[in-house]
This record gives sequence, C-alpha cells and structure tokens, in this order.
Amino acid sequence: MNMQATNVMAPPPPKQLEDMKLPMVMMRDIVIKTMFRKNVSTVMDLANAICLPVPITQELVDYARSHQLLEAMGTMSASRGNEMGYQLTEAGKARALDALAQSEYYGAMPVPLDVYREQVKRQSIRNIQITREQLTNAMGHLVLPDNLLDNLGPAVTSGRSILMYGPPGNGKSSISNGIRDAMGDKIYVPRAIEYSGSVITVYDPIVHSKAESLRDDPTQLRRRILYDTRYVLCERPTVITGGELSLNMLDLVFNPTARTYQAPLQLKSTGGIFIVDDLGRQAEPPQKLVNRWIVPLEESKDILALQSGEKFEVPFDTLVIFSTNFHPNEIFDQAALRRIFFKIKIDGPNQEDFLKIFALVARKKRMQLCEKSLVHLLKTKYPTIDNIYANYQPVYLIDQMISVCDFEGLPYKMTPELVDRAWANMFVKDEKIVK
Repeated sequence: MNMQATNVMAPPPPKQLEDMKLPMVMMRDIVIKTMFRKNVSTVMDLANAICLPVPITQELVDYARSHQLLEAMGTMSASRGNEMGYQLTEAGKARALDALAQSEYYGAMPVPLDVYREQVKRQSIRNIQITREQLTNAMGHLVLPDNLLDNLGPAVTSGRSILMYGPPGNGKSSISNGIRDAMGDKIYVPRAIEYSGSVITVYDPIVHSKAESLRDDPTQLRRRILYDTRYVLCERPTVITGGELSLNMLDLVFNPTARTYQAPLQLKSTGGIFIVDDLGRQAEPPQKLVNRWIVPLEESKDILALQSGEKFEVPFDTLVIFSTNFHPNEIFDQAALRRIFFKIKIDGPNQEDFLKIFALVARKKRMQLCEKSLVHLLKTKYPTIDNIYANYQPVYLIDQMISVCDFEGLPYKMTPELVDRAWANMFVKDEKIVK
C-alpha cells in the first residue's frame, strides 16, 4: 500500500517493562553504567539519559535497589521538584565497572532487533509515492532530457535498485541527490539496536540529519511522550560512497576497546538511499561488489555476523543507486544485471540543452554572453571533440573565464580569446613527455 510518506507512523513509547523485550540484567546494567558514567542521580535525569518513560525508569531503579546496587540518598533535589536522589552502592560501583569491562555501552536503551523490524515496515522506502511534480521540483536546477523523468519516476517509486550509466560529467551524482531531495519526509532512526545481548549503534550524526521534533516541556510533571525517544526523528538518510567503498565497509564494525558494534553503511541507510558512485573505480571489481548486494536486493534482508561468527538477519530497506561511467555489459554479467531492477542511461545534452545550461550558469555567475564567442565555441572548438557535450562543461568553462578576468582585471564578458584560454585547460593535449 502506497501512502504519503509524511504520515510515517511513529514508534509507540513502551508503556510497561514487559514492552521492552530486553533481558532484565542487560537493562539493569545499562542503568547503573549510565549513572556511573554520566553522574545522574534523579529518576527524571536518568529517564532522559536512557531515553525511557519515567515510570519504566523507576521500575528499573527499584529492580537495581532490590539487588543492593542502588540506594536512596535520603535527600530531595530542590531543582527537580523535590525528587528523590539515588546513588550507586559499593556493590553497584563494582558491578558497574564489571559491566563496563564487558561492554562500554551506556545511555539510550537499545531497541530489540525484532521491534525495530516492525518500525522499518511502518516507514519503508517502498511505501513512498513520489509524484512527477515532486521529482520535477527536486530536479528543477538541472536541465534534463524530457524522457528522463519518465524513467526515473517509476524507479524511485518502486524503491528498487537503479543503475545509472553514461559518460562522465553529466549529472549522475546530481540526479541521485535530486532523488533524495524529492522524498522530503522524515523517519525514525534507532539510537541503537540489540541482538543476542550485543548492542549495535545505528544513529550517526554524520549520516543522519536530525529533524526538529515536537516535544513537551520536560520539566512538566505529567508530560506527554509523543513517540519512543530511543529513536531520533531524521530526514530519510542518504549514504554516498565512491571509489573508497570496499566489501568490509558492509560488515558490522566491532570496536574491541568498547566491545560494541557500529552498524555498517547499508544498515544506517535503512529507509533511505545508498548511492554507489563511480562504480568501477573501487579496489574490488564491480561484479564482486554487486554480488554482495544480491541477497539484500532480492529478499529485502541482509546477513551480518557477530565477532563470535553467529550470523543474523537485519532488514534491508534501501533504495540502492549504482552510478557508473562504464557500459553495464563491460562490468557485469547478465545475472547481475537482471538483479538491478532499473537501468537508466544518462547521456550528455544535445546542443540546444547545452546552450540552456550555459546561459543559466552565465546568468548565475554574472558572465555576460556574446554571440560571436558562442559561435566560436560551437563552430571552432566543439568539432575538435566530435561535438560531444557534457553537463559539467558550461560550469567549467565559465569558471575558467572568470579566473582569467579576475587575474587580468577584465570585466566579466565572454570573448573568443577567453574561450580559447578556458578550453585549453579543459583538455590536456596528447603529447609525449621527454624524460
């Protein structure tokens, strides 16, 4: 069922301890590690630190007290509305240190993997219905062939994989970013998830753009919790990788010092877009990289492994966009190509579109155009490269001319001489260097 993605259903906050579906000892240890590391003493401060409602936090405090790990300080905190303060007992400090030796993780209580799976379904990338208008608006700054949106629209709406190929410098990366902008809605990203007693951190400020969220005044005694605050409301994530992508970047990252895991890139991009730019420039061959994606792309699940070797399934709910300057038949076999759902060729512009782009860039950069210079460019220069136009060329040529004008103290006005100087920098003459 397709729906407007702005109506993503929020993860409901847990109402009682049983809703947590985490081992009691694990929750208790995270509570005392958090108190030890963050030096919090009231239930309200602790609730904010572990991202749980106050009643559930109070139950966990009571559970730790029943094991003589916490004790009431016997004084009320005036700054917290006379709230009772708690501190670790000697046994509690010893247990906190022991628990930290096993795992340094503290703070937000993790979300069990099975609970997270349900939220992934609620906000699936495949639920998005992007209209032609949304896509056109997001690509408004680009001059694109008329039929390109006809192909892009169904590809994006399906949430399936896309291969964009064609000569370099024609905006494959810009189109990928435009697809991301067209989505324009928000999803809930867990701070951390739990599987088999291990904590995997997911929320990453580098990947995830935190959105403004409505929250009631935290100082109110009876505040309304709008959603499970173990999640962060974010824009749909976009992960962009290029020539640096390697297969081990798609595995769980284990921190041996903290003894915690960090989610791999494709798990961080859940509900969003994963762009593999410049496919063919990586150390591993493209075929090998795509083989790694076959199960996720076909079955909407990925397989990860813990340090122990235990393998487990995580949701794979990501629009994967491969972008390459090679012809697909040069880098993939037919079996791999079958598994990439949409193949879209991104060609260079024709002469008419090239001139539109040139005029737009010149206006933006305040370069005055001149018909004689444009004729010189089109009739003298471009025939030397078989009249092959690329989207990057107008920006490149105009920036070069501006640099010359700045240096020579000339007004920003195009001349045939400026065109010649700019052109000379766009291509390197093929010649033998005598050593």
